[in-house]
Amino acid sequence: MQETADTGRRAARLYHEGRAAEALPLAREVLRKVETDRGSDHPGTLPHLDLLASILQETGEVAEARRLRERAVAISGRSLGEEHPSTAEGLDQLALLLADVGELAAARPLAERALSLRERSLGPDHPSTAVSLANLAELLQEAGDARAALPLHERALAIRERVLGPSHPQTASSLAALAEALRASGETHRARPLLERAVAIRELTLGERHPHLALFLSDLARLLEEMGEVAEARRLRERIVAVHEGALGASHPYTAAALNNLARLCDATGDADAALALLERARAACEASLGPDHPHTAGSLNNLALLRKRRGEFAAAIDLAERAFAICERSLGAAHPDAGTALLNLAGIRRAAGDAAAARALYQRALTTHGERLGPEGRARIAAWVRETKQQA
Repeated sequence: MQETADTGRRAARLYHEGRAAEALPLAREVLRKVETDRGSDHPGTLPHLDLLASILQETGEVAEARRLRERAVAISGRSLGEEHPSTAEGLDQLALLLADVGELAAARPLAERALSLRERSLGPDHPSTAVSLANLAELLQEAGDARAALPLHERALAIRERVLGPSHPQTASSLAALAEALRASGETHRARPLLERAVAIRELTLGERHPHLALFLSDLARLLEEMGEVAEARRLRERIVAVHEGALGASHPYTAAALNNLARLCDATGDADAALALLERARAACEASLGPDHPHTAGSLNNLALLRKRRGEFAAAIDLAERAFAICERSLGAAHPDAGTALLNLAGIRRAAGDAAAARALYQRALTTHGERLGPEGRARIAAWVRETKQQA
């Protein structure tokens, strides 16, 4: 048992260091051993199911992660009770996973149920209740209702400041989450001091070169971009790349994401050559760390395709966009929002390249597969493109 526990701690450490691919086989091994020793439905499997599911989500194996999350909720409900805090934790984690794959309608009632369970079992001012408040608020934001998320974030922040202290890492997380909700609601000047405080807490608790600091730096950079402070935003984006490269390596997925964000800012400010070089580095990092068929690799390919399109390099853009769409469709499914985005990107590139017939077929496919999700305005916009390409053909 001691060997199993040591292996589990090693897997968790690797995961928290951003080395999910290395952690995966260890987490699988630990779960198998615990199931053998205690039984597959024993509540002792719950932390190991959670760790393995988290790692699988990080490596893009979402379908398996979902099965593990659903299994954990079922085990907890049967063995510990529907009102147990572990059941609420499982519901929260499953809700967040569903939100990540675009199933917001299915995620929301799970998050609401988790919050209700925690309020009843732990009380309205417990730190775990704050977790459920923050999770539900995040779902509301993803559904486009940042205003409804604000009071939930404010309540979570108040609990954490009162119970955990003003400089606690979870307090910093609430500050950043509230700032994002304010930003999404157009209140950028209220958001900035909250984000700056969150950054200061993380610098104090983790140091200036920790990869977890980079998340808040990225939020602050985006806010500064929207406020027109582009030079300061670029400085932060460059710092984020340096933090990730120094802590995780040049080929880590987080480094790739940071490179993509810096490239986007460079492109938006007219430095297209720098943007292209950064995007090529991001693609190489994704392919090296995640493989050529990972959804994050598809994201890098999409970004490159759109830049090539803006440069008038249509043949290269089409090749990149077709690869990105194929990856998304194969790994996520044709109905996934990311597959829809890739499909529309490909259609737009075909239209810009003068291939009206191919573009029209792709737009019609998008209407069929993604029309309901796009809403009335999105459907109307695509229908107009269909008419336009029909006239051009």
